[in-house]
Amino acid sequence: MTRTNREQKSPAKRFLFVLGLLMFSLYLVLGIAIIFWKDFPIEMGFGYRVAFGVLLIAYSFFRFVRLLKNQ
Repeated sequence: MTRTNREQKSPAKRFLFVLGLLMFSLYLVLGIAIIFWKDFPIEMGFGYRVAFGVLLIAYSFFRFVRLLKNQ
């Protein structure tokens, strides 16, 4: 059995990684909710809601890729 010599992450790095995953999930869910929420509280046309939702989803994946690159 070969063991890899990985460094143990510091608690601060681990916390920031979990926080980054949480923010990725938040933006992703928010983008999906804005697209599919029928009675959205802010008055927006459907096209604008879809565009805003897609923008949030794209931003969430951008954050996720950046988070993985930092690890």
